[in-house]
Amino acid sequence: MFERILAAIDGSDTSALVLAHATELARAHGARLLLVHVVDELTARVAAAPTPEAFWKAARGEGERILERARTDAEKAGVKPELRLLEIRTFGSLVRRIPAVIAAEAERWPADLVVIGTHGRRGLSKALLGSVADGVVRSASVPVLLVRSAPARRRAR
Repeated sequence: MFERILAAIDGSDTSALVLAHATELARAHGARLLLVHVVDELTARVAAAPTPEAFWKAARGEGERILERARTDAEKAGVKPELRLLEIRTFGSLVRRIPAVIAAEAERWPADLVVIGTHGRRGLSKALLGSVADGVVRSASVPVLLVRSAPARRRAR
C-alpha cells in the first residue's frame, strides 16, 4: 500500500516512537523511507550563539547527529533510510514554517505517507507553542500518521 514514507524526527522521545512506527511500516510494505529533520532560523533568535554562522553550524551539526542516530536505528530494524536536513531561513521574502516545509518535502520527494509525532498539548500550551503535527495534517497532500507521545505513568494511589 505505501511505497514512500516520510518520517519527521526531532530527536525527542516521541520522535523515537515515530521512527519505530515508520521503520516497521517501511519494512512491512517494502517501502522507501525518508527521514527529515528541520532546522528553523527563528530558533537562532533564542539560541545563545555568538553569530548566525555559529548557530547554523551548531544547528546543522545537531540535526545531522539526530539523523545519523535514526539511520542507525532504522538499519538495525532492517530498513535503509534516506536522510534529509531541511533548513528554514526567514530572511527571505516569504516566511515558511516547519509544517509547510515538511509538507512541501513530502510532495517534492514524493511521499505517499507522512509519519510525525504529536506531544498532545492542549489549551494554553498548544495556543502558545502551536502544533507542527496539526500544521502538517492541514497542509500535506498525502495521508499523515500521528504518533502520540508515550503517556506518563500513572501514579499508584
